[in-house]
Amino acid sequence: MSLINEFRETKERIKELEERLANLKQDSKLQKELEFEEKLRALMAEYNKSLRDITLIIDPQATRSAARSTTTRTRSPRKTKQYNNPHTGDVIETKGGNHKTLKEWKAKWGGDTVESWVTLLD
Repeated sequence: MSLINEFRETKERIKELEERLANLKQDSKLQKELEFEEKLRALMAEYNKSLRDITLIIDPQATRSAARSTTTRTRSPRKTKQYNNPHTGDVIETKGGNHKTLKEWKAKWGGDTVESWVTLLD
């Protein structure tokens, strides 16, 4: 798109938005909502209360349930795996793959081979 076309299109969108803004300013519902917000903010300032304080006063259960939902785990915990090395007889128990000896085994005998030695404990 050429720069002049972009300019004209932007100018047209600005006109449409200005018309929409003028219509919203005349809307009685918007006027009532703005008046309510203004009075509420003045009342909050008069009593030195924040929006969180108001929410706690009106619906104390909402904050508790929100706190509970944020602390829940999104993923189940990892299962413990036990690796039995048939060559050395060593046994390793781990929940992750970041184990020094396990990495050495995988480097020496290969990942697929070492994974065939696994037993799930959980």
